[in-house]
Order: sequence, then C-alpha cells, then structure tokens
Amino acid sequence: MKYVIEQHSDGFVAYPLGLRGVVVGQGDTRDAALADAQSAAKFHQETFGAEAIGDDSQLIDAELVDG
Repeated sequence: MKYVIEQHSDGFVAYPLGLRGVVVGQGDTRDAALADAQSAAKFHQETFGAEAIGDDSQLIDAELVDG
C-alpha cells in the first residue's frame, strides 16, 4: 500500500491510497505519522474487511509544485 506523507508547521500527517473511507495518521516525525497511518489502515481493514480495499493505486510518484 502506498502512503502520502505531508509536512505541516505543527508536524506530519500521513494517509494511505486505495482505501475506501478516511484513514489518517499524525506525528511529530515522518516515521511516527507513517506508523500511525499504517496502524489505522490495518484496523480499518480488519473492521470493514475486503470492502475497505479499493482499487490499488497506480500512482508511482508525485511532487508538489508551486503554481
């Protein structure tokens, strides 16, 4: 599963791609936010079963660009 990790002024947030529903993790570091999101995603899948898993994202890479 792929995750997006965002850095904000007050810490980091992370969320998985390809799950149905809202799953978000947070932390003071990238690793903490990712671990929190992975734990939340696992719980989400255990709770909702196969219906929680959407189409596997074909996203390979992404970048942030000022416009």
